[in-house]
Amino acid sequence: MRIIEPPRDQHSHLRQPLTTGELRVLDMLDDKLPPKWEIYLQPHFNGLKPDFVLLEPNVGIGVIEVKDWNLDAMRYFFKDHRSGRSELYAIGPDGRDFRVENPFAKIRRYKEAIYSVYCPRLAEKNGFGAINAGLAFTAADREKVLQLQEPFLRPGEHDRRHEYWPVIVRRELDEGCVETLLPLLTRKGKSYMRPDLAEDLRGWLVEPDFSQAQRVPLEMDQKQRELAQTRTKSGYRRIKGAAGSGKSLVLAAKAAKLVDEGRDVLVVTFNMTLWHYLRDLVVRARKGGRRSGTLTFTHFHNWCRDVCQTSKAFSDEYAAIMQPVAEIKNMKLPAREEQRRLQFILPPILNEKVPTLARKAAAALADKDKYDALLVDEGQDYLPLWWNALRAGLRPNGEALLVADSSQDLYGSAQSWTEVAMTGAGFAGEWATLDISYRLPPKLLALSQDFAKRLLPEATRIIPEPENDELDYYPCELRWIQCDEQEAVNACVNSVVNLMKRTGLTSGLANSDIVLLSGSHEVGRQIVEELDREPYGVSSTHIFAEGKPEQDRRKMAFFLGQPRVKAATIHSFKGWESRMLVLHLNKAIRSEDLAGAYAAITRLKRDVRGSYITVVCSAPQLAAFGRTWPIFEDMS
Repeated sequence: MRIIEPPRDQHSHLRQPLTTGELRVLDMLDDKLPPKWEIYLQPHFNGLKPDFVLLEPNVGIGVIEVKDWNLDAMRYFFKDHRSGRSELYAIGPDGRDFRVENPFAKIRRYKEAIYSVYCPRLAEKNGFGAINAGLAFTAADREKVLQLQEPFLRPGEHDRRHEYWPVIVRRELDEGCVETLLPLLTRKGKSYMRPDLAEDLRGWLVEPDFSQAQRVPLEMDQKQRELAQTRTKSGYRRIKGAAGSGKSLVLAAKAAKLVDEGRDVLVVTFNMTLWHYLRDLVVRARKGGRRSGTLTFTHFHNWCRDVCQTSKAFSDEYAAIMQPVAEIKNMKLPAREEQRRLQFILPPILNEKVPTLARKAAAALADKDKYDALLVDEGQDYLPLWWNALRAGLRPNGEALLVADSSQDLYGSAQSWTEVAMTGAGFAGEWATLDISYRLPPKLLALSQDFAKRLLPEATRIIPEPENDELDYYPCELRWIQCDEQEAVNACVNSVVNLMKRTGLTSGLANSDIVLLSGSHEVGRQIVEELDREPYGVSSTHIFAEGKPEQDRRKMAFFLGQPRVKAATIHSFKGWESRMLVLHLNKAIRSEDLAGAYAAITRLKRDVRGSYITVVCSAPQLAAFGRTWPIFEDMS
């Protein structure tokens, strides 16, 4: 039985559907390749994304790029630059030339990356020959493709380009000439490929767990479904729940239902990295409808700025409030000094003055500029004043949902939500509660309960509970490394590299499923820089940067679908989940530090195929708790 990853029955749900030409190439490969050849579609290759990678553990590797270009429709040509670099151009219908992506350079990058980074144990020099990098031009003739390829061949490659840089065209594709595209099939002599080397590569080839989950509709229990589908008499609902109990799931399902009904929905999060995760949940929950409403994602202070700028009066007042911030920013200070000065003036501005003005501005909006529904995730991070500002932007008879877990009180805001504050926020009656944790593997659930009972304030903690009939079908590797601060970077780097040995077909995990979380921006930056260097060569999608503008830009680009190892702060990953985690914990003094550690530990997602978490802790206050873990290493 041939391995095709993802399987054919899931191809209609791929986020990037196969083109007509890619389908033709896949059919030929599946029909003509010997059964032991594995076929991987659009693998997440650390930032590179070839159309196909082929693997036979005892023979070699094929990497294929498919182009459906009609070379008769436009004239393609190359330009030489003074640097000696050649680039591919085409002339469009308007007669203007423009640069196009060069597929010949692209497959060379793929081949070199496989050899040097993703399969680094291949024999030096000779091992390069175990990799074929081919191009399939599905709507072109051979002579025109070879003519186009000519300038991009290096000296000595012309005579053997059919072997090193093979090309298949329309006619050969029709005839099923798979050997032309993959010369390894007819190569004689010793093979430099081995099954253990193939295992190195598979961690990059297997479809990430996140991508697999995207094709599965949301699964909800009866209580979650009821909360998502029903409305209270007032339209206001508050839900509190333990880590992994499905709070975000309910919020996303509620948003999907309302949008399908044609409503305008505003989803507000405390950190902008959560938008991508919630948006993906909404996509999975939507059923479609004859009319579709609008779905807007924002975070609170962005909303304040935007709503205050809807009229000149509020805009001028907003600018006056923010003037002290602008003055510091205009000084062009080093990033750390700027942050130091801002931390003294920002709290009263962002916590009180701006929300108060935003509430007035929202109340002054016309109904057409307001929303039918307000949905707030991670509500424990909000102040009652913020919530009341947001609900001023609701249309009459609108719905409002607040979900929270006070155990994850990273900013010390949860204590502000007294019953008096709740009454003034439009709520009546008790909280709806979600106690059962569906995310955590049972062994980690027990440890998380212990952490909460030992270290979190009794007044705000919410203890996650197991399912009543839960059996331990969810294997997990739980590792705690206690180390000195100066050893944390190396320990985290080694932990990420060790997790790469757990990826592959058996676990259903890819290297891009690995998530690194750090309690420190500086340490996180050092870790991703070290991973990027030789001998690792592992690039990351991360949020670490010195200045806030660059941090915000990185946060907006941060989502689990990125084909790289992920790295973020504990605060930025709150609300997300992953089956492979490396956590760096460096503080455990304040209650907010402990809440952050708890939030990070509870990000692990269970799966019958297994999950993995390594905690690298340089906070001595947590060493006693670490010793209760199944695997404990003391490096301090």
